[in-house]
Amino acid sequence: MNLSSIPFCTTDWNQIAPTEHPGEIGTAIWRTQHFGDTLQPVRVRMVEYSPGYLADHWCKKGHILFCLEGELHTLLEDGRKFVLTPGMSYQVADNAEAHQSSTSVGAKLFIVD
Repeated sequence: MNLSSIPFCTTDWNQIAPTEHPGEIGTAIWRTQHFGDTLQPVRVRMVEYSPGYLADHWCKKGHILFCLEGELHTLLEDGRKFVLTPGMSYQVADNAEAHQSSTSVGAKLFIVD
């Protein structure tokens, strides 16, 4: 992630149009902004997972993810499991460890990648 060519700005996440992304089960609602270099922009998202959500893929993209509400379960490809609750985050590099997200109660996340 390269945080260059980003002038100071604020984001009112309520003004960002939501996009729906179906999971294997449930839905993710993204509000997305892109910043910086057009060759490698930084994507910043507010993401809400519906209760019962299960991602439809193993993600290999790096993220900094902060849990705002609910509970997020993350399964790593090697079998390790992690649970994030409000105030917790995880950080992972691109192509470091494939991970899959799920939640039984729903979750609201702030993600930078």
